[in-house]
Amino acid sequence: MSRGRSRTYSRRSVSAAALAAAGAVGLAGTGTATADPAPGGRQTAHGRLYELESGGQRLVIAGVAATVLSWQVDGTEMLLTHSPDELGEGWQGKTILPWANRIDQGRYTFDGEELQVPLNEPDKQAALHGLMGFVEWTPVEHRADRVVLEHLLHPQYGYPFMLAFRIEFSLARGGFRSTLTARNVGDRAAPFGTANHTYLAAGGGGRVDDVVLELPAETYYRTNERLIPTGKAAVAGSDYDFRTARRIGATEMDTAFTDLPGGPGGTTVRFGRADGSRVELWADATHRYLQVYTDDAPETQRPARAGLTVEPMTLAPNAFVTGDGTIVLRPGQEHRGSWGYRVVG
Repeated sequence: MSRGRSRTYSRRSVSAAALAAAGAVGLAGTGTATADPAPGGRQTAHGRLYELESGGQRLVIAGVAATVLSWQVDGTEMLLTHSPDELGEGWQGKTILPWANRIDQGRYTFDGEELQVPLNEPDKQAALHGLMGFVEWTPVEHRADRVVLEHLLHPQYGYPFMLAFRIEFSLARGGFRSTLTARNVGDRAAPFGTANHTYLAAGGGGRVDDVVLELPAETYYRTNERLIPTGKAAVAGSDYDFRTARRIGATEMDTAFTDLPGGPGGTTVRFGRADGSRVELWADATHRYLQVYTDDAPETQRPARAGLTVEPMTLAPNAFVTGDGTIVLRPGQEHRGSWGYRVVG
């Protein structure tokens, strides 16, 4: 990548409907050059790669699912990641849309209409992590420290709504930021939610057990054997109370949390990695839920508990069924939210 040179992209390959919708939400690119290929002039299993560099940081974003593939600080990889030529864990680093976590039985009711989306997690009889996990986003702009991608989600069986998405990843001092804009460009109201599934590495070849976690949530969700919520409980007195920083130890989590600190400042989760470095995940006030997974049963051959994901979510698990946190976008209405990671100290 040539540093310091702005790239803008035409979208001649995008459908006329996508162009019209993108124009309606102000998402159109400004240039006429075609998109640069991935490094080496090839596609990867995760689509085109976009490298950002600034102040000792290197961030790699993959076009498929607007994935955070790598974040290096002074040469140290901070994320639990994999080669772009591998499928990996399936959801590692991905932007999750238009819902996050599970829909029980893939069945929900919206505006009086019963809807059914495909079950992509058949062992749990659930529809997991939306519809865009393997979709490549279109580049709009790529600078040395910033990339902007877009995608238009067309109506389909089970989700007959039309949303236009724009996501920006940028580097700043000590960390990176992701900002997602979603707009309803259809003619009917649409249920919506989003999350990101980036894993932080434990650090120094260590395990999650040695990570010191501070997570300011007051309650967590109890679940059944299929990880569908059955109710909420206070973290006080439980294994899930990380309001005061402490080692994760042997605690296993595939657990959603809520009742986060309010106000415009949003939420900050703090990690003391096994290598001694300190990292923060911050999420603005649109992200009212966090899903924590300690990677106890990875789908790949990597060692268990080598990292953990704390997913900033705008809605709860099974929200399309319960309504817990579901955002309803009316025609023309827009949602915007940001989150990011930074190294501290």
